[in-house]
Amino acid sequence: MSHDDDSSVPPRPKLPVQQLTILAVARFAEPIATTSIYPYLPQMIRDLGVEENEVAKWAGVTSAVFSLFQSFAAVPWGKFADRWGRKPSLIIGLLCTMVCFIIWGMSTSLPMAVTVRAIQGASNGNVGIIRTMVAELVPEKELQPRAFSIMPFVWSLGSVVGPAFGGFFADPVHQFPSIFKGVWYFEKFPYALPNLIATLFFLISVTSAILFLEETLASKRDQRDWGLSIGKRLTRALTHRRRRGQPHARMPDGGHAQQRRTSFVDGEATAPLLPNKRIPQRSKKDYNTTPVGFMEMFTTQTNLVMLAYFFLAFHSVAYDQNVTVFLNYPVMEHTPDNTRLPFYFNGGFGLQSGRIGTIFMLYGITCGLVQFIVFSPMVARWGVLNCYRAC
Repeated sequence: MSHDDDSSVPPRPKLPVQQLTILAVARFAEPIATTSIYPYLPQMIRDLGVEENEVAKWAGVTSAVFSLFQSFAAVPWGKFADRWGRKPSLIIGLLCTMVCFIIWGMSTSLPMAVTVRAIQGASNGNVGIIRTMVAELVPEKELQPRAFSIMPFVWSLGSVVGPAFGGFFADPVHQFPSIFKGVWYFEKFPYALPNLIATLFFLISVTSAILFLEETLASKRDQRDWGLSIGKRLTRALTHRRRRGQPHARMPDGGHAQQRRTSFVDGEATAPLLPNKRIPQRSKKDYNTTPVGFMEMFTTQTNLVMLAYFFLAFHSVAYDQNVTVFLNYPVMEHTPDNTRLPFYFNGGFGLQSGRIGTIFMLYGITCGLVQFIVFSPMVARWGVLNCYRAC
C-alpha cells in the first residue's frame, strides 16, 4: 500500500482525556456529599432529639427530601443549561452543594436538617448535566461505553472515600479527644468536620471547572470564556517558569529549541473537542435551534428507560439508607414477640460510624472494580440492552 493510501485512512478517534478528567473531578465531589453522611446519619438524627423507634423513619425522610427535590429541579436545571450553557450550570450546582453541605453539618434541629437537605437537592442538577456533557464530548458510538463507564466508576470511588472519612471524622470530640476535646466548634457541631473536609474536594472541582473546562453546548462554544482564558495564562506562566532553569536544547540545525512548548491545556483550548475526520466539525448554524416540545421526549422507549431507572434507583437508595440504620441500631434480644423471621425482627449490629464507614468503603471498592473492569468489555461484546437484561 502506498504512502498516499496510508495517509487517507482516517485516524481512530480518541477520548478527550482532559475534559473527561475535569468532569470526573466534578462528579467525584458529589458522591462524597451524598454518601459521607450515611455512617453517622442515624446517630445525628438521634442526637437531634428523635426517639429511638423514630430514627429510621426520619433518617429516611432526611435522605428522601434530597432526591425528591432534586428530581423536581432536574427539568428546570436542564432548561437552564440549554439556555446559559453546561459549564455555568455545573459550577453553580457545585457551589450550591458545597454551601448547603457546610450548613448541613451545623444543623441543630431536625427541621433545619430536613430543610437544608431539600435545598441542597433542589440547587443541583449536575447528574443530568454531566451525562449530557459526556455525550456531547464523545459522539462516537465505539467510545461511548468507555466514556460513560468513567462516571459510574468515579461515583463508586467517591462512595469509597465519602463513607470512609464521614464515619472516621464524625463526632471528633469523642473519637479523637486528645486533639478536638475543648474545641467549642466541634463540641457544638459534632458532625461538621466531615463536611468541612468535603469542602476541599468541592473547591478543587469548582476551580478546575472554571479554569479548564470547555463549554460543550454548541450555541455557546464560540463565546469568550474568561475562566478558560485565565487558566491558559496560568498554564503558560507555570510552563515558562518551569523551563527558565532548564538548559536550552539544541535543534538538529544548530538552532535552539522553542522556549515554550504548547501545553496540554492550550491544545485542548484551541483544538476541536474531538478531532475526528469521520465526524466533521459543525458550525453553530448547522445545529437545529428549534426547541423541542416538553411532551415530545416522552416516547415509549424513554418512558420504559425512565421506569427501569426508577426501579433501579429505588432499590439502590433504599438499600443504602436502610442498611446504615440496621448497622447502627442497638443490639436487642430476639423474643417471639419481636421476631417473626424472615421479615420481622428487632435490633441491629450496634456499630459506630467508623465501622459503618469501613463497610461502605469495601462496598464501593467492589462496585467500582466491577463497573470499570467488567462493564466496558461486556457492553462491547453483548451490547447495552443484553447486559441490562442479564443484570
